[in-house]
Amino acid sequence: MKPRILQLVDSFNEGGSERQALQLTRLLRDCGRYELFLATLNPTGTLRSEAELLTSEIPSYPLSSFYNRNAGVQLGNFVRYLRDNKIDLIHTHDFYTSIFGMMAGLLAGVRVRIASRRETNGMRSRGQLLIQRIAYALAHQIVANSEAVRVKLIDEGISEKRITVIHNGVEMRRLQTSVPTSREHSLHALNLAEGGRFHAFVTIIANMRHEVKDYPMFLRAAQLVKQSLPETGFLLAGEGDLRLSIRALAAELGLDENVFFLGQCKNISDLLNVSDVCVLSSKAEGFSNSIIEYMAAGRPVVATNVGGAGEAIVEGETGYLVNSGDYAAMAQRIVSLLQKPESARAMGEKGKQRVEQNFSSRALLQNTVALYDNLLRSEHQQQQSGVLAPNTLDQERA
Repeated sequence: MKPRILQLVDSFNEGGSERQALQLTRLLRDCGRYELFLATLNPTGTLRSEAELLTSEIPSYPLSSFYNRNAGVQLGNFVRYLRDNKIDLIHTHDFYTSIFGMMAGLLAGVRVRIASRRETNGMRSRGQLLIQRIAYALAHQIVANSEAVRVKLIDEGISEKRITVIHNGVEMRRLQTSVPTSREHSLHALNLAEGGRFHAFVTIIANMRHEVKDYPMFLRAAQLVKQSLPETGFLLAGEGDLRLSIRALAAELGLDENVFFLGQCKNISDLLNVSDVCVLSSKAEGFSNSIIEYMAAGRPVVATNVGGAGEAIVEGETGYLVNSGDYAAMAQRIVSLLQKPESARAMGEKGKQRVEQNFSSRALLQNTVALYDNLLRSEHQQQQSGVLAPNTLDQERA
C-alpha cells in the first residue's frame, strides 16, 4: 500500500514557496511512489489552475488569526480530514502552514511531520518566533532550502540532527522555448515590440509585495548603467502593492523610457530569452528561485550576497555577488557583462551546467523521496519495537 502524503501550502499566489510546493507535488505524483493529497490555507491565487491539475480535491482552511475561534474550528476540521484520509506524512512549506500543519498533524496522529524554513531574515515578532519554535518541536524534521537557512536554524537552537537541506529545484524545460526563438519573436510575445530599440536588457524577477526584494537598489543600479550604456532596457517582472512606489522611483530617477513593468510574467522562457543579464537585489533570501531560473536559462547573474545566493552562484564563473545595498558595485558588474557579451555567454553556460548538476527538479525529487522514505521507515521501526521518539522540545532545551 502506498504511503499517503499531504502537501500543505499557504495559498496559490505567485511566489517562490508556492511554486516550489506545487512543483514538488507534481513530481511526487508522477513518480508513482505515493498517494498524493494537497490542502491550503487560502484557496485563491493565480496558481490555482495549476494546482487543480494535480488533484480533484483541494480542501481549504482559511485563517484570519491563530488566536480566535475560527482558528480552533479550522484546526478541528483539518484534524478530521487528516484522520479520515489516513495521512501518513504531512509536509508544510512556510511559516503559517508549519504552525497550523504541525499542530494538526500531532493531534491527528500523522506518522511523520515535516516542516519547512525558507528564509533567514528576522521578520517575525517575538510571539511569532515562540509559536514557530513550538511548531518545529512537533516536527520530525525541518527542511531548509539552503545551508544559510540551516545555520540560522541552528543559531535559533534547533538540533542539527533534525535539519535536512534540500535546495530548491528548477524545471529546465519551463525556461526554454519549445523551438529556437528570435529576440524579436520573444519581444512580441511579451508585448514589448517597442523594446527593439534597445541593444540589451537587464531583468529582475521578484515580487513587489515585500520591501526585502529591494527594488530601489536595482533601480539605482539601473540609473548608473543607463549613464554608461544608454541603450539598455530594464525588465521588471513582478506584482504587488509596492508597484506604484517602485514606478514612482523609476520616474524620479529618469528611467521612464528604459524601464518596463511586466507584472506577473507567464512567458518566462521568452523573458529570459531576451535578457542579457539577470539581477536579484534582495536584502535577505533563503534560496532564490529566480537565481537558479536565470542560471538554468543560461544567463549570467548579478545578485546580492544574501542567504543561499553564494551556494548557487560561483563568483566570477557563473555571475557576481555584491553586498546588499551596494548599487554602485551592482551597476559596475552589470556594465562589465554587457560590454563583454562573449564572457557573459560563457558565464551563462557554466551556470546552466551547474543547475543541471545540482539544482534540477530531478535532484529535488530524489532528495525529497530519500527523506520521506527514511522517516517513514524509521517511524515504522519504532512502532514495531515499541520505542517512542523522544520529546524534541525537552531534548533541545537540554
